[in-house]
Parts: sequence; C-alpha cells; structure tokens
Amino acid sequence: MIALTSALAVTAVFLVATVLVRRHLVVVTVSGTSMTPTLHPGEKLLVRRCGITALQVGDIVVLEPPRVPVSPEVTVLAPLPTRTQWQVKRVAALPGDPIPPPAQEAAGTLRAVPGGTLIVLGDNNASNDSRLNGPYPADRILGIALRRLPGATFPGHDSPPL
Repeated sequence: MIALTSALAVTAVFLVATVLVRRHLVVVTVSGTSMTPTLHPGEKLLVRRCGITALQVGDIVVLEPPRVPVSPEVTVLAPLPTRTQWQVKRVAALPGDPIPPPAQEAAGTLRAVPGGTLIVLGDNNASNDSRLNGPYPADRILGIALRRLPGATFPGHDSPPL
C-alpha cells in the first residue's frame, strides 16, 4: 500500500511539474528561411514565454504576425491564418526607439516605435516581417528563444550560438 501511495505521489509531482514547465517553456521548430544564416529549417528552439518588457534589441523572438493595423498610419495587413502561424524574428526596435530604415516604408509616417509594439526583422532580407507589416503588436509575442535544442538541424551546418 505504501508503494502504491508513493508511486501516485511521484506521478502527481511529475504531472504538476510538467504543467508548470509548459506554462513557461515551449519548443518551436523553425520552418522557412527568413532567419538564415542564423537559423535553418528543422532546427528546434527552446522558447521562454514572455512579454515585451523582457526583450532587448537583438533578441530572437517567436510571435504571430499582426492581423490588424497597429496605428492609423500603418495600413499593410498580414493575411488571417487558419491556425496559429508563429514567426521567428529578431527584435530590431522597441517602443520609443527610432523606426529602423528597413521598416520605415511599412511604418508610414511613424518615426518612433509606438508603445505596445515592436519592430522585428528576419536575418534574411527576403523575410515577411516589419519591412512589410510595420510594427508588430506586443500581444502577439509568444516568447524569447533561449537556445537551440539537439535534434534536426540544417544538413552540413554547424549552428552558431543564438
């Protein structure tokens, strides 16, 4: 009887720990080439869920593209996905920062990043990012990439650290 109670307790602790970890961490698989040469399709990232206040320029983030204009000046809309379409991008500017040159056309008359938004760019210039969509709403952020995980990687490529 003690062994059964012990086994149930260990199982309960494991389940609670799993739920707590999943609330804070998630694994994302890179698809597409918008972050090459830094990241390649098939690479897996460990992502910590966070909001905009935890981010710094240069961080790699996972977020959804904007669905509606974030200001009257920005009229470019991303298509509505049928399911969550996460994007992996690099933070280029945060609220109050000047709009970086690659995103100025899509940002319209904005000269500084509005509150509650950020500018994200892919490392590959041929990327669907703030160059096309302007500022991204901060409520679309899933989290920040902490590290690559072992597993599927780009063949013949030794991935540098994030």
